[in-house]
Formats: sequence, C-alpha cells, structure tokens
Amino acid sequence: MPLETGLLEILACPACHSPLKEQDSELICTGEECGLAYPIRDGIPVLLVDEARRPG
Repeated sequence: MPLETGLLEILACPACHSPLKEQDSELICTGEECGLAYPIRDGIPVLLVDEARRPG
C-alpha cells in the first residue's frame, strides 16, 4: 500500500535531511552520500537510523 503523497512530501531522511522516495516496501534516501533505506511496516514508515539498511 503506497504512502499518501502529502506525507511523502514532508518526510526527510533523519540522517542527512534529504528527501525520501518510496520503492517497494521501503523509503530510500535520495542523498548522494547517504542512500539509507528505511522500512515501511504495516503502512508506517520506520524512520530510525538504527533500523535503516545500507543498500548494495
């Protein structure tokens, strides 16, 4: 289930404050140096750096 457009517009990466984009069941940081992937569980974004994974 995709997030509401308005919600996605105001969310930012907690680590570097770059915008996030939704991909599959994660929110991906668009920052060039960061790129953390935050999980979405039961439709709720978990924006904790400790819960994020580094892609790749």
